[in-house]
Amino acid sequence: MCSDPQSIEGLTWLACYLTTGKHMSMYWALGTVLLLLAVTAPSALLFGFGGATAARSRVAPLRWLGKAYISIVRGVPDIAFFLFFVIALDQAFEWLRHQIKCPDWDKEIWQGNDFLVCPQAKLPLGTSPQWIHETYGFFLAVLTFSIVFGAFAANVIFGAMRAVPAAQIETAEAYGMSHRQTFWRVLVPQMWVYALPGLSNLWMVLIKATPLLFLLGVEDIVYWARELGGTKTPQFTDYPHGDWRMWYFFALLVFYLMFTKVSEVVLSWIMTRLTRGQATMGGEAQRKAAA
Repeated sequence: MCSDPQSIEGLTWLACYLTTGKHMSMYWALGTVLLLLAVTAPSALLFGFGGATAARSRVAPLRWLGKAYISIVRGVPDIAFFLFFVIALDQAFEWLRHQIKCPDWDKEIWQGNDFLVCPQAKLPLGTSPQWIHETYGFFLAVLTFSIVFGAFAANVIFGAMRAVPAAQIETAEAYGMSHRQTFWRVLVPQMWVYALPGLSNLWMVLIKATPLLFLLGVEDIVYWARELGGTKTPQFTDYPHGDWRMWYFFALLVFYLMFTKVSEVVLSWIMTRLTRGQATMGGEAQRKAAA
């Protein structure tokens, strides 16, 4: 029924319009955003936990490294970090491959503003299929998001670790627990209660930061909303229309509001579970309610 768009109208026209190839690309982009969040959240949490653990380490160089990671990444604007870091990271990968695969290369790698490595060192290779190029771009996006938001998570977790009452740590050590046992059995289980409010806010910020994907060469839903919503003339499409960007961005508004609302409900449930039995205001409220 969509073979001749000029002969259809109403809901049939709209159904055909919303199932065109470019719209399917937009739906795939929506899946890309959700996949990015699903992979980046635990990755950033891992970076954050590592950074916070390093920042409170008894080994001075490791402690300096952890605090430097938190301070430097948090102090650089996200957009500047995204524009610079991805290029630097991509060139670092290609430089390492160049050293391994082309040891006899006799030309300069940096020639003015150009970065030239041997064809075998390119990432991905020019002969690679399109899905490899897209996967590599997605990998760089996940790594960049994880490093940036991992620094914020590290600051939250570091503060949460310091919020755990020192008396509990001293009591564990008085019972003969080693420093490692105290860390994993006493400090880590309790610090999540203090870290979750900050991590919840960070999750919301991460959701709102997904439109920055276009800076990394990934076509996200904001890109497609702007592209599809613009005025389309009969000379360029079988489905001409006026400027519909307001409707596309309104749909994105609804999507993000629904997504953040679901996130709030889930995070509230997690917080309730974590505070159960804990010596916190949330745990005290649960004990009073049960009584």
